[in-house]
Amino acid sequence: MGFTHEDFAALLDKYDYHFSPGDVVPGTVFSLEPRGALIDIGAKTAAYIPLQEMSINRVESPEEVLQSNETREFFILTDENEDGQLTLSIRRIEYMRAWERVRQLQAEDATVRSQVFATNRGGALVRIEGLRGFIPGSHISTRKPKEELVAEELPLKFLEVDEDRNRLVLSHRRALVERKMNRLEVGEVVIGTVRGIKPYGAFIDIGGVSGLLHISEISHDHIDTPHSVFNVNDEVKVMIIDLDADRGRISLSTKQLEPEPGAMVKNPEMVYEKAEEMAAKFREKMQAEQQGIPVVETAPETASETASETASETASETAETEESTAEIPSATDVDTEAELSVPTEEQPISESDIRIRIQKRSHNR
Repeated sequence: MGFTHEDFAALLDKYDYHFSPGDVVPGTVFSLEPRGALIDIGAKTAAYIPLQEMSINRVESPEEVLQSNETREFFILTDENEDGQLTLSIRRIEYMRAWERVRQLQAEDATVRSQVFATNRGGALVRIEGLRGFIPGSHISTRKPKEELVAEELPLKFLEVDEDRNRLVLSHRRALVERKMNRLEVGEVVIGTVRGIKPYGAFIDIGGVSGLLHISEISHDHIDTPHSVFNVNDEVKVMIIDLDADRGRISLSTKQLEPEPGAMVKNPEMVYEKAEEMAAKFREKMQAEQQGIPVVETAPETASETASETASETASETAETEESTAEIPSATDVDTEAELSVPTEEQPISESDIRIRIQKRSHNR
């Protein structure tokens, strides 16, 4: 009696492996189709990988990714269909490895570079390790309109890496500020240009990065609006009072440079003329306080001035807390026309915070 088809099927069942969705298995390409490929993974029926599952990037033909008789790893995407055929994916493997890589880059606080491939009303879109990343408009540090950024390569820092929520958010501003911060010091006087004025303060360009001169740090005198002191494109001298690399923020002050209370309002030229002298005195005062040496205040604030500034700071902080962000595009499915809103207000820095920052930096030296 010969070897029947039934005997052959039984033998195959005996040595057949069990494959489950989510498994990663080796396979060999033995047939390239117009919109996919047949893969031998050791199952009774050849598995199939469709074109859209061949790469994390868009491809037009299987030949861009696979070659006949090539052996590589495949991800089992679905269980057997009615014909006993499994569906495979390379894209899923690449996604898993891409997320692992960006998590590693974030842990290292690495700066990455990527080309902008699209913009929308909320920001710009880039690709990092094949994943789609989003740069909120408030984290783009350039004078160009967003539309002109397409195809431009930008240095970027990671703000959020969340595989579960499919969110990859980056900051151009933080990358530039970090690079600039390496050459800046708290207590240093710098020259900048007023690039924007808001009710809560003025944004000052200092060498290509933006710092905030909060309304409470303009003068010891009460100020109703920054417009009463500055105009856009004014050149100003300011002192750096905080460098926050984690948030990509530089906080500035002219109040600390006033030779006498209210000078920034009444005679700003005198403030600029004596800026380096006042900054030096300020640093000396901070160092003396650090060493426990009593310091005599030469320009004390009145109670009404302090209360006014505190109210201003509290209002700004409350406004920032209440402002919410819109949904950020996913790393794998981006609607380039989606409208996004990202808060841009900066929180003020109190004088006690300034002292702590300078004390820490002086101690570190």
